[in-house]
Amino acid sequence: AFAAYVLGHPAPLLAATVTVSSLGLVRDARPRRVLETVIGMIIGILVAEVLLLVAGSGWWQLGLALAATLAVARFLSPQPGFAIAAAIQSLIVMIVPTSSPMLRLIDGVVGGVAALLVTALIPRSPQRTEVASGEVLFTRFQSATETIIRALRRGDRVRAQRGLEKARALQADIDDWRLTLESGMGIARISPFLRSQRHEIARHQRIWQSMDFACRNLRVIARRTVYLVDDREPREVAADLLADLGRGADLIAQSLRDISLEPVARETLRAVAVRLDPAVVLPDATLGDQNLIAALRPLAVDLLTAAGMSGEDAAHTVPRI
Repeated sequence: AFAAYVLGHPAPLLAATVTVSSLGLVRDARPRRVLETVIGMIIGILVAEVLLLVAGSGWWQLGLALAATLAVARFLSPQPGFAIAAAIQSLIVMIVPTSSPMLRLIDGVVGGVAALLVTALIPRSPQRTEVASGEVLFTRFQSATETIIRALRRGDRVRAQRGLEKARALQADIDDWRLTLESGMGIARISPFLRSQRHEIARHQRIWQSMDFACRNLRVIARRTVYLVDDREPREVAADLLADLGRGADLIAQSLRDISLEPVARETLRAVAVRLDPAVVLPDATLGDQNLIAALRPLAVDLLTAAGMSGEDAAHTVPRI
């Protein structure tokens, strides 16, 4: 509308396509990512407009414009989406006729500004999106933990292997939550409507960091479980301790929506962490079994920091060995 009624452009097609495409091509809605996509599209328009002025239109000019646009875009940014955005707009410029050279470049700039304004001003809830991603991670973390617990209780190597596979698959959920957190914080920083969400998103970023470490330590526990249960002996003590840590993780998951549960999660986890001395809980066990208990200690520390305890205090909570 701005390009048509204020600037007087007869058919501001690219103003609309740049706005819609820059918002729709990227799942990551951080203003920086939207801006990168907008710049890519404007570069595609500029390259095509210059080639139209120099070489005219035609099938070989279309191929040349596409090649030149991709070359310039790849030179400026390693992101595949940047080059794709530039190429699409370049093709539109070459295919759709116009009587006013460079007019579409102005339309592209107008569309880009509109996309950035939409990112900042249209009401939305990035916190809701990132919390949903976090809950997916915690659900799958719990599933992996419960599978490992059942393997320990039954001495089941097949189930232990399945638990290891689930623990390894958590990395995709970690990455997905990180992306939604970064996107949400980027939007909250520039949007006047989302200032109240910054603190909670920052808190969830702290939880994400600790859960990233916790997932790595869960993989260590899973690998040791696979090795140990080859003898088909049940390990109830290790299973009970891991189950108690899992209950603490579940409280952290609930605290994403209710911060009042953070202290409850901390106390639940503290009660487990102070017991994690292999020589005390399994005084007559093999070295392998004691090492499994020792592997629970870093997981407890990570979950304690996820629940809001400082790293130093969390490390001092587990007994010295």
